[in-house]
Amino acid sequence: MLSLPSHLCTVVNQDGAAVLDVSRNQISTLNSTGGFVWERLQQGQTVEEIIRGLANESNTDLAIVERGVQAFLEQLKSERLLSI
Repeated sequence: MLSLPSHLCTVVNQDGAAVLDVSRNQISTLNSTGGFVWERLQQGQTVEEIIRGLANESNTDLAIVERGVQAFLEQLKSERLLSI
């Protein structure tokens, strides 16, 4: 299961998200799609639920959305913004 580290403070709006990593004093910004994914992670949705929701909202093929979301999650993990 994925989880958001407790040392992160975030602000999410329709334009995306800003994530402050308090432990490293670093801010990351996310575009609107990243903000969509981030907000749903905060809500405790599964990756599968996020992918289906984004595919429905954007009217995009599920396989394309899945590849993009998985790549985004890997990026978040590499930046230590997401834990397993």
